[in-house]
Parts: sequence; C-alpha cells; structure tokens
Amino acid sequence: MKTAIYKYIECLIIFILIPVSFTWNYLPLVKFALGVLGFVYVIFVLLKVEGLKFKIAQNLNWKRFIKQTFIKFLIIAFITTIFVWITNKNALFYVLLNKPKLYVFILFVYTFLSVYPQEVIYRTFFFNRYKSLVKNTQLFLLVNAVVFALAHLLFKNILVLVLTFLGGLLFSYTYKKTNSTLLVSIEHALYGCWLFTVGMGSMLGFPG
Repeated sequence: MKTAIYKYIECLIIFILIPVSFTWNYLPLVKFALGVLGFVYVIFVLLKVEGLKFKIAQNLNWKRFIKQTFIKFLIIAFITTIFVWITNKNALFYVLLNKPKLYVFILFVYTFLSVYPQEVIYRTFFFNRYKSLVKNTQLFLLVNAVVFALAHLLFKNILVLVLTFLGGLLFSYTYKKTNSTLLVSIEHALYGCWLFTVGMGSMLGFPG
C-alpha cells in the first residue's frame, strides 16, 4: 500500500473515477455506500498505514490565520454579494431572513458532516499520501485543487467547478502553510457557509 504504483491507482480510483461516476444515473444508495466506504478506507490508511494521529497541534499561529482568513473572507463576501445582487436579487440572504431555523441547522450539518470529512480526504489524506509523488510544490497544489473541483462534478454546473477549483487552491495553500486539518476546515466552513448565507447555496446542493 506504500508503493508509488499502488498510490497512483488509489488516487485514480478515489479522486477521479468515483467522483466522475457520481455524475452517472444509478441508485443514490449505491453512491452513498461508495462515499462511506471510501471515507472508511481513507481513515484506515491514515491511521494504520501512514501512522497519522488526529490531534490539535499546540503551535498553531491562530493570530496570523485569523487575520489572513478574515481578509480573504471580506474579498469573497464583497464579490459574491455583488454577484447575487446582479444575477438573482431575490435570493440575496433569502434563507437567513426567511428560514432562520433551517439556516442554523444546515450550517451545523454542513460544517461537521460535510466540510470536515472533505478536508480529511482532500487535504490530510491527499497531502500525506501523494505529496512525495509530485516534486513540484506548486503543481501539487494545482492538482489538489483540480481533484477537489472534480468532487463537485455531480452538480453539473460550470460555476460550481470554477468556485470549488478556486476554493481548492485557497484550502491547499492553507493546509501547506499550517499542516492543520482544523484550520483548513474552519476556513472551508466559513466560505461555504457564507455562500449559503448570501444566496448561492442552491447550486451547491443546500436546501431552502
């Protein structure tokens, strides 16, 4: 399980074949089972093969992280607010203003049942397993952003692919700098929750 050939095949199956297959029309239950089995496999490899231990690092630079993330968030918030205002004014903050209970519930579910597992797979697992296969750091981060975008092919929306590719770049750079699943999950959750808040949630599968 540690040879380069095995890792290439593993990467092909987990990050390309399975996400692409989710665009095909077959039973949702089978897709769900594939997702669960894939996640279980990822956790097994991280713990038993890579010897990774899930714990909060003690030397995290919270001040720097908060400052940089806040600046990026302000830019994203400004651009997306203008975008929704121009393209679909009725959707602007619709769920927040009209369905506050649903809004809070979805943010909670999304953060803990979607964001964190995604970051475990696409940052923690991907970096630990495949970083040694790509010597060029910038190319590796680009590949990570591409496969993260591929994970959203099931939405069949070009804008979603663009947004998740850009998000993938941000998250990969954050993980590279911090080596922290916690910090990159916080950043991912912040941006994702904002898209839902501002009115872009429907294209990403958010209800409401």
